[in-house]
Amino acid sequence: MYENLENMGIAHFDVKSQLPRWVYESAMRAAEKGEQARSAIKDKSMLKQRQMEIREGLERCIGGMPSSDAPLNPRVTGTVEGNGFRVEKVIFEPRPHVYATANLYVPDGLTEPRGAVLLLCGHREQAKHCDEYQTVCHYLVHTGLVVMSLDPVGQGERFGFYDPESKQAPMTSVTEHENVGRQCMPLGDSLARYMLHDAVRAIDYLCTRPEVDPNRIGVTGHSGGGTQTSLVMMYDHRIAAAAPGGFIMNRPYFLLTGKAQDAEQKWPGFSALGFDHEDIVMAMAPRPVRILATTYDSVPIEGPRHTVAVNRRFWEMYGRGEDLDIFEDENVHRFTIPLARAAAQFFSKHLLGRTDEYSNEEIKLIPAEQLRCTQSGQVIGELENAKSTHVENRERLAKFERSREALPEDERKKRAIEWLRMRVLSDRQLCDLNPRPSGGGEVANMWVIRKIWWSQTGLLNHCLQFFDSKLAGNKLPVTIAVWDGGSSQLEAHAKWIEATCASGRLAMVLNPTGIGPLLPHLNSPTDKPFKRFGMMDRYTDEMMWLGDSMAAIRTYDVLRAVELAAGSSNIDPSDIRLYGSGRYAIYAGLAALLDERVQNVCMENRMNSISDWIKEPFYDETDSLSFIFPGMLRYFDLPDVDRWLAEQGKLYDSSPVSSNFVS
Repeated sequence: MYENLENMGIAHFDVKSQLPRWVYESAMRAAEKGEQARSAIKDKSMLKQRQMEIREGLERCIGGMPSSDAPLNPRVTGTVEGNGFRVEKVIFEPRPHVYATANLYVPDGLTEPRGAVLLLCGHREQAKHCDEYQTVCHYLVHTGLVVMSLDPVGQGERFGFYDPESKQAPMTSVTEHENVGRQCMPLGDSLARYMLHDAVRAIDYLCTRPEVDPNRIGVTGHSGGGTQTSLVMMYDHRIAAAAPGGFIMNRPYFLLTGKAQDAEQKWPGFSALGFDHEDIVMAMAPRPVRILATTYDSVPIEGPRHTVAVNRRFWEMYGRGEDLDIFEDENVHRFTIPLARAAAQFFSKHLLGRTDEYSNEEIKLIPAEQLRCTQSGQVIGELENAKSTHVENRERLAKFERSREALPEDERKKRAIEWLRMRVLSDRQLCDLNPRPSGGGEVANMWVIRKIWWSQTGLLNHCLQFFDSKLAGNKLPVTIAVWDGGSSQLEAHAKWIEATCASGRLAMVLNPTGIGPLLPHLNSPTDKPFKRFGMMDRYTDEMMWLGDSMAAIRTYDVLRAVELAAGSSNIDPSDIRLYGSGRYAIYAGLAALLDERVQNVCMENRMNSISDWIKEPFYDETDSLSFIFPGMLRYFDLPDVDRWLAEQGKLYDSSPVSSNFVS
């Protein structure tokens, strides 16, 4: 009965292009802000000021850094002899009971401290043991450098969800990163927080080694390892040289790819502060940097070329323009052998003062099982009380819960609502609603009116208004409905629509930004827009870089829908209610908290709390970025919203589900 309405598009406006266009234009404004700030740098003192701002801004965007006060408790669990070097199998604790595993390659015959390189691995499940990264280590150690290859969380010997009994992990690498990384965000954190801290503590360890000169430590990595390298470049002043690969570009070029990014590559608010990849590189000036790039990478080659070109002048301020360069291999996205050789040559020059040519001696890789730091191959289950990132998130959650509960209720509520109002309303491009009908008809003894209006400049919203045909011409009370899928899911909510109309109310089914007929065109025929790394993830990622979120925009959309209803000739403005169902019920509850015109709100089949979701190790990631307000749990959770709505007499009903949408 509702099929035609569910599939109906919107005439007169290209609404399917509006969200991509709005995101791109917003990102370009932020990029222009950054370009203006960088262009204004005229001397070394201004450059140093910008570098300090980059470091502080990064730390704020990823949630602050964990303490480094605890002892590393390093141990060497074994040694493997290589061709001209040895490999020590190292375990240390970047944070108490968080065990990091690494291989330390030490050249034979060292008589004095020398340069060292920290290799940060990309998304290979075996991490430090895989052929690609082992090969890089061999090239580096054969130049005479000490090399430390570190397993990231979720990789190598650090699977966070490893089951010692079955000897299996239900998720690893990118999948684990995304799982725990999304749960970092409501805490105001990024997975980058933990990966950066692991790297910083690995540098702490290198500084304790008698073979290493602490003033000659470099860092390199590719892809996800290039991301980690970039984080270290901005944060740790001890780094003497850096060679990031497969990551450096800039945001405008990346937007052209249509891709989402991995969890550790999401730094909420970084673009809003005017920072971009140019700033990652600038943070190192005048220390040597070589960008490692492949011509046919999924990271557009124009990005790193541009970033090197515009940054060179900062090295030239020190008379060291040649210490920033780019090496390109005509290849695809991987740490290729030419890149490995280029990295070895670069670090040999800047950390050892040598310009040796390489021998063509064949590299003999070491079997992965011989390089394991643990007996079982995993720290979870073998080392006592070993913590995963999921456990760290839960501990972080408990800390914020204690902080909230320590505040007097009035102060807690005031602080939370002020924060929420700022997140939802700030930087909105306010405009007239200019509502207009976009069609209508009759279904099941109900009139249907379709309307569109401007929620903010560049973003139209849409609704279907249902009411009893017998009441046509009357001014009716209204209930604005928000649920997953909007008007594409009318049949699933038919009983509610029909019951609402039968009670004499107008049922207004809202399509907020990106929902129903407002869903953008698919990037490809195989795109699953609400799945991990799908189209909607990509747009939500970019919103977070801009200091915004899909949750904030859609809550604002509900507020604008209330404004539309209050000014409509067929609606009684004294009786406006909200109804939310499913994950999107969060928008209705938060809008009701912010808008006095809302009489009450009913929320069904929604999440118990964001805290409960964070405590779940396994959950359905589908569309999960849509309900995340980065930093929300530092101020409130959904039960707080329920309590405050009840105090205002607005909570008509709230029926959470216990599953929290766990898969």
